[in-house]
Amino acid sequence: MPPMPPVSEVRLVREHEIGAVRELVRDAYAGDFELNPAYLAEIERVAERALTAEVWVAADASTGTLLGSVTTPRAGARLSPVARHDDELDFRFLGVAADARGRGVGETLVRHVLALAASRGIRRVVLNTGPEMRSAQRLYERLGFARLPEREYRFERADGTSFLMMAYGREVVRRAPDASASASVA
Repeated sequence: MPPMPPVSEVRLVREHEIGAVRELVRDAYAGDFELNPAYLAEIERVAERALTAEVWVAADASTGTLLGSVTTPRAGARLSPVARHDDELDFRFLGVAADARGRGVGETLVRHVLALAASRGIRRVVLNTGPEMRSAQRLYERLGFARLPEREYRFERADGTSFLMMAYGREVVRRAPDASASASVA
């Protein structure tokens, strides 16, 4: 099997791609753990999220095929309670297509979120994740995110079971302004 082409771009979702992103994210999450109907419905609300937040996609360099997606709030907004301060950016619904896993798509999307935070002058990127999402946790830790136990909580399911909703955060490194006025993430 020939090597897969790299991700060519991360951009905002286009209207005609909403259905494909809905399937991609739903399948990515369903592959990691059992989805209850309420959370499945939340995952599938891509069209609604695109109206109030930023739904980003990673596309294949040669075909334009959608490989992954992540949602960030618009500037000045938050997606969830994990972002507690004005200088924090949270993200949700990071999902990578099954056939694109292992190609750096998730890392590309998280690095995009970090760069977006830097461009907005944001100090920290934060997120929640479930205990079953071990590959995502390894990615976050590899990219310098650390657990934020003070922001973790027990999520109670309708059936009476619960799990620890984990929280991670990472400081955004910004260089002092120079002639190029570019921001970086480390």
